[in-house]
Amino acid sequence: MGSLQTPITQTACLGAVGRNQRRSAWATDRGGVDPLAWEARCSSASRWLSCQGFAGVIFSMLSSGSMRQADKERDVGMGETELRPGAGGNTPGHHWGGAETCEGQKSWRSGCAWRGGCVASERLAINVSGMRYETHLRTLAQFPDSLLGDPHRRLRYFDPMRNELFLDRSRVCFDAILYFYQSGGRLRRPPHIPLDVFMEELRFYELGEDVISRFREDEGFAKEEPRPLPSGALQRHLWMLFEHPESSSGARIIAVISIMVIIVSIVIFCLETMPEFKKEEREVHHSSNSSSGGHTAANIFLDPFFVVETICICWFSFELFMRFTCSPSKIQFFKDVMNVIDFVAIIPYFVTLGTELADTKGGSPTATLAVIRVIRLVRVFRIFKLSRHSKGLQILGQTLRASLRELALLIFFLFIGVILFSSAVYFAEADNEDSMFTSIPESFWWAVVSMTTVGYGDMYPVTVGGKLVGSMCAIAGVLTISLPVPVIVSNFSYFYHREMESEDTTEYVHVSTDIWQVDEGEQEEQWPEPEKQANQLLNEKGKTPGGKHVPQGALGDPGVNRR
Repeated sequence: MGSLQTPITQTACLGAVGRNQRRSAWATDRGGVDPLAWEARCSSASRWLSCQGFAGVIFSMLSSGSMRQADKERDVGMGETELRPGAGGNTPGHHWGGAETCEGQKSWRSGCAWRGGCVASERLAINVSGMRYETHLRTLAQFPDSLLGDPHRRLRYFDPMRNELFLDRSRVCFDAILYFYQSGGRLRRPPHIPLDVFMEELRFYELGEDVISRFREDEGFAKEEPRPLPSGALQRHLWMLFEHPESSSGARIIAVISIMVIIVSIVIFCLETMPEFKKEEREVHHSSNSSSGGHTAANIFLDPFFVVETICICWFSFELFMRFTCSPSKIQFFKDVMNVIDFVAIIPYFVTLGTELADTKGGSPTATLAVIRVIRLVRVFRIFKLSRHSKGLQILGQTLRASLRELALLIFFLFIGVILFSSAVYFAEADNEDSMFTSIPESFWWAVVSMTTVGYGDMYPVTVGGKLVGSMCAIAGVLTISLPVPVIVSNFSYFYHREMESEDTTEYVHVSTDIWQVDEGEQEEQWPEPEKQANQLLNEKGKTPGGKHVPQGALGDPGVNRR
């Protein structure tokens, strides 16, 4: 037994010394992290017990296995590579691979050569406001253009002391972001997270404009179609001035002038109906009928309302002509409802002018007056020209158009209620001689006024049965109107938020007659690419922006994970 003690003791001692050397090399390769204290004590105890004979050999073997298991658990906890039996090959985030992987690990891990290969299961720890997440690097590498998928971009958030990424962002939103990577592109907003907050998170993680556009479509936002521009430089400049008021300061000035002209035209339309001005108009017409044609034309052009109306029509015609001339597509121009309204707004003036001139040549004054009244009624549609410059009116129009089904349902309910309660109140008041409800059609007005809770009081029931019918009619009207109103309000809120969101994302190109394109060098200076920002931060390999050492392979190899 004594003859066997020397070689066994030498083997155990050499094994302990080799383990200490490998432990030191492991600590050096891992950024200077100190080994565990109990592992050092275990190595000292193995050297002491090895001198006692065969028991030292057994304890040395047990302690060596314990250290290997500790190494394995510690590496997995720190996000390092866990070596398992399998085929060799390049890993998604490290420089090791194949036989080089095994050779490279012999300095700090034993037993790799006889396993026949190493398979790396890489995991990355992400700390989001104190909540720790772990995921595989290959999961993040599915989207290499995003913040977490690009090793260069996520490097600036890496904490080398904790071997993790730290993001001071919303934890609830990150659950949806992480599921986006895990599911391969499915993005769902948490129900209790506001849309603007979630959009900020999407922009922070740099998921891309395609992902954001698909998310907006899933949320119900209309897809922004490209707006064509005229090919000519001058036409493009004029088109931006008259069609897009927010494109430049000159376009805003033209929009303000157009709004003022519209308001003046509407005011003139209303003032013409006042008795004082109608008296002057009758005097002008009387004098024109008793005089010659030339004198009549002079009286028409001397009318102040006609002069102001002519000035307004000249501006409307000029604006419509410029937009039509500079429009990229003439067919699409007439398909636009706003352009049709602009065209209808100027027709009454020319029709009125033609009828006045025809009247001076011996036309029928009565027929001419009837035509003028109808045409003047069309002038009221000029108020819709304000919707071109008012986002609120545009939102209201979109809301009514989207709520046509609900509005039709409301009218249908009111129609049923009017028929039902007008018939009921007629028969309830039939025995009363002084009844105001002489027929069912005459009771329609009372039913409509009662169901809308207006109650003019011009018609009212007198009998007990009629009052009971009136009470039921008012209650039914409140319930009928209140049912579709929340849907209409929801549509209005939806279009309002969508319009506000589109204002933040829509950008207009400020065109001029001299320079039509932005200088590439200036544009590049104002908007540097994310890759260039990352390259500036990575001047030294293996260093963070703060100059701290990053363990090699902790964030993955940029050359392997990129598409």
